Amino acid sequence: MSTLTNKILGGLYGQAMGDAWGMPAYFDIDQTWEAYGGWITEFLPGPADHPVHFGLPAGRITDDSEQAFSLAQAFIRHGEVSLQAAVEGIMTWYDRVGGDTSPYVGPSTRRGVNALKRGDDPHTTGLWGDTNGAPMRISPVGLLHPGDPMGAIEDAALVCIPTHNTNVAISGACAVASAIAIAMMDNVSLDTVISAGILGAELGRKKGRAWLGPSVARRIHMAIDIVEGPGSELARLRDLYNTIGTSLSVPETVGSAFGVLVMAKGDPKQTAIYAANLSGDADTVGAIACAIAGAYAGIEAFPQEILAKLDADEVAAAYNIRAISSGLQSLIDSPSLDS
Repeated sequence: MSTLTNKILGGLYGQAMGDAWGMPAYFDIDQTWEAYGGWITEFLPGPADHPVHFGLPAGRITDDSEQAFSLAQAFIRHGEVSLQAAVEGIMTWYDRVGGDTSPYVGPSTRRGVNALKRGDDPHTTGLWGDTNGAPMRISPVGLLHPGDPMGAIEDAALVCIPTHNTNVAISGACAVASAIAIAMMDNVSLDTVISAGILGAELGRKKGRAWLGPSVARRIHMAIDIVEGPGSELARLRDLYNTIGTSLSVPETVGSAFGVLVMAKGDPKQTAIYAANLSGDADTVGAIACAIAGAYAGIEAFPQEILAKLDADEVAAAYNIRAISSGLQSLIDSPSLDS
C-alpha cells in the first residue's frame, strides 16, 4: 500500500471511528463515566435516554462523517474543490437524511441550506454560521492537499462559505484542514501537525465575516497545556471539559479535539477513547481529532476489527469509504487540482 493510500484511508476511517465511538457519550462527562462504569473502550449503541442518539446501533456514524463523505463525493464528481461542489455536497446530504425534520442538522447548516433552497446567493447564506459544522466535515479538504497547508487553508475557507462564512468557523475549519495536510506527509512529527493546525486557525481567522468568539488558536494552546499537565487521565479530561468545553462552539470543539489528539500522542484508537469519554459533543470532537490522527498514523495503525465494524454499518457502507479514498487519490494525482 502506498503512503498516500495509507494516509487517505486513515483520515477517512479516523473520521468515522471517532464519530461512531463518541456517539453514545452523554453531554456531561460525569454522566458518561457513571453510565458506563468507566471508560468507553469499544463501539456502543446510543443509550435509550440519550437526547439525540437514542436507538442508534453500535458503530453507527452520524452527521459529522456523513457530511464529510458527501462533500468528498461532490469534490470527486466535480473534479475539484469548488463552491458549487460544496453546495452540492451539503444539499445532497441534507436531502438524504430528510433535513427539514432531522434532529442531526446543526443550526448553522440548517439556516444556510434553507437560504440556499430559497435561491439566495451562496456567498451570503453562511454569514451567520458560527457553529462547529464547518470543522467537523472539512477533513476531505485536508486529505486533498498532502504537504500543502496553504492550499488546504484556502480550500477550507471556500468550502465554509455556503453555511459557515464567519471568521470563527473558518478559523476552526482551516485549523483542521491544515493539520491534516501536514499529517499526510511521511515521517512528520505530531508537533509539526499541531503547529500547522495553529497556523491554519490564525490565518483562517482573517477570512469570512467578522464574528464574535475567542481565538481558536489560543484554545488549542490552552487545551494542550491542560492535557500535558499533572493529574490522572480522567482529571485532565475533566479539566479539558470544564475549561475548554465541548459544546457546538468552534473554539471549544476544535480546541478540545487537538487536546485529546495530543493526549493520545496521535494514536487513532486512543484518541477516540479520550474524545468519547470527554463527552459533550463527543462525536464531533472525535471525528475531528481522529481524522487528524488517522491521517497522521495511517490506516495500518487501525485494528482490523474496528475497520470491519465500520464497514458493516449500513450508513457507512452506503458511502463506501474505500471508493471515496480511491476517488480522492485520483483527484490528487490529477493536474487539474493545482491548475
